Amino acid sequence: MPDDARARRRAGTGLGLVLALVCAAVLLIALPHHDREGDRTCTERTVRSWTPDTALNAEFTRYGDDATRTDDWTGGDGTHSVRLPDGRVLWLFSDTYLGQVHGPPNPVGESYAWRDPWAPLVRNSAVVMSRAGRLENTLPAPLFPDPAPNRWRWPVAARVEPRSPGSSEQVVRVLLWTRTTGAYPWIYGVPTATEVATLSLPDLRVEGIVRILGQEEVPDPSRRVLFGTTLVAGGDWTYVFGGDDGQAAARPASRAYLARVPRGGLARPAAWRYWDGSAWTPRPSPVAVLGDGRDTGVGSAFTVVRDAGTYVLFTMAAGTRGLTTVTSYWACAPTGPWHGPTRGFSPPLPGGRVAAYNPQAHPELGDGRLVLSYDVNWLEPTGASANLSRNVSLYRPRFVTLRLTRG
Repeated sequence: MPDDARARRRAGTGLGLVLALVCAAVLLIALPHHDREGDRTCTERTVRSWTPDTALNAEFTRYGDDATRTDDWTGGDGTHSVRLPDGRVLWLFSDTYLGQVHGPPNPVGESYAWRDPWAPLVRNSAVVMSRAGRLENTLPAPLFPDPAPNRWRWPVAARVEPRSPGSSEQVVRVLLWTRTTGAYPWIYGVPTATEVATLSLPDLRVEGIVRILGQEEVPDPSRRVLFGTTLVAGGDWTYVFGGDDGQAAARPASRAYLARVPRGGLARPAAWRYWDGSAWTPRPSPVAVLGDGRDTGVGSAFTVVRDAGTYVLFTMAAGTRGLTTVTSYWACAPTGPWHGPTRGFSPPLPGGRVAAYNPQAHPELGDGRLVLSYDVNWLEPTGASANLSRNVSLYRPRFVTLRLTRG
């Protein structure tokens, strides 16, 4: 090869290397800090210890057992919460029992408080807690009306944000899962759509509901993705995690997905961007950030918190341990890679054939604690209604306080 050709090749190679480095640097700068690994405070996080949160458990028992009203919350699942600007906490629930609580003893002589077998069951509810931590009242329920016959809304994560990007007025945005009655194995409904409701402040009136992402065109219900099981704030972005219903299709674990929205834009479908495995895209074809459908993955609901530079995801363990055991994963960015599962723990459960599910973190409770709730329900659909009426404590959230340690 002539010397001048070698020189041109060396020059071309060097120029290509420089261009590649420049492009990489531009890409790195363009990615928000929370999308990148390399945070020096990011290390493995695992649960060092946990203790029952007796104060919160007692407060929900007090409120749920209060027999002075017949139109308020006596039990529910799908527990989420959001701190309001005036210091109150809004608690959101999916299927909820209203009505009156009696006893103990119950009609068969057991030492449990009980509810009437015909107690009203609504698809969602919201309970307001005072700044001092006392549950005060249940908003008119259901707070979010059914969109159509045989179709309902379950509230999931919520956030206080500007009415629109840059606005000084604040509102509450509540993510909603819309589900439709279906045949077995879809006994809890077929995933249908993700919606966002806007609540006014301070009166918490529903102003409107916007559909964000419909899933009716996805033929396999187990592949449909609903967003909002948990939110994580990151600078000017809100990261919105979602999941599929793989467990209903007899897969050991579901998969986790990720979207992000500019602060103030949750109720604007055009503002949503979905992670496709390498970039954020407006096309609603997300790629899972966690879960292989077998050994790793999430339960039907999960939660994510940020501890210094580390993102920690809590979920029920895969397989039969998922009826009793909470496990976790960790990552240096919401997009992953996610590591784990790490060592799990089994929170207290009442006696009988019961299961734990839907672990949710409540960082808005503040004061340095990491509070995690988990819902409790009768394990088998057959006889569930009778058992939940006989013992009201079976259908209420429990709370634990976690302490994390660096790996």
